[in-house]
Amino acid sequence: MFQNYILLFQTPPEGEGELSQSFFDIIWASGWLGIIIVAVLFFLSIYALYIFIERYNTIRHAAEIDENFMTNIRNSISAGNLESAKALCRNTDSPIARMIEKGILRIGKPLRDINVAIENVGNLEVIRLENNLSKLATIAGAAPMIGFFGTVTGMIMAFYEMATQENVTPDVLAGGIYQALLTTACGLFIGILAFVGYNILVSQVNKVVYKMEANTMEFMDLLQEPT
Repeated sequence: MFQNYILLFQTPPEGEGELSQSFFDIIWASGWLGIIIVAVLFFLSIYALYIFIERYNTIRHAAEIDENFMTNIRNSISAGNLESAKALCRNTDSPIARMIEKGILRIGKPLRDINVAIENVGNLEVIRLENNLSKLATIAGAAPMIGFFGTVTGMIMAFYEMATQENVTPDVLAGGIYQALLTTACGLFIGILAFVGYNILVSQVNKVVYKMEANTMEFMDLLQEPT
């Protein structure tokens, strides 16, 4: 028994016990189908990363607005200077500003018409904010499925080799097993990241929508204040 423990701590001969294969070697060993599946997953990961960065910056910018914006709008409307309020909205690149501008343009009409006009602009702004989020959700669901497809085809290859080869050795099964494990790992990894990124963006959009609704209510209350 003590001899077995001694063997565990002995230094293996040169070239043994070392990971001689790199990640790209493993991909290459998985066969042409495994290479194609990994390439597709790699493209999806790059596209998902682009969507996340682009949407995150866009949504974060949409949420930024001067804290004194509504105060200045209130002062301009109270003073009867609608042109100044319109100019302030046009000079502010924000969904909130565009909604308030539409409301200012409708001043003089029934409050219900003003509210509907603001809501229509708000709906369009939300659609712009959610642009490409459905694609990110699709990647989150499709990437693991693509990985599992590679798993199934890899196991088919492995069993086919077992059925057709007279002497079945680990080397014979390596290609199919490489493909099965590698594509599954890549698909799950990309799917998890895309799913987390999607939920982060959805939460950011919800925060912007909350700000839009709060400012809309403040604007409608302003119009109903006695002059």
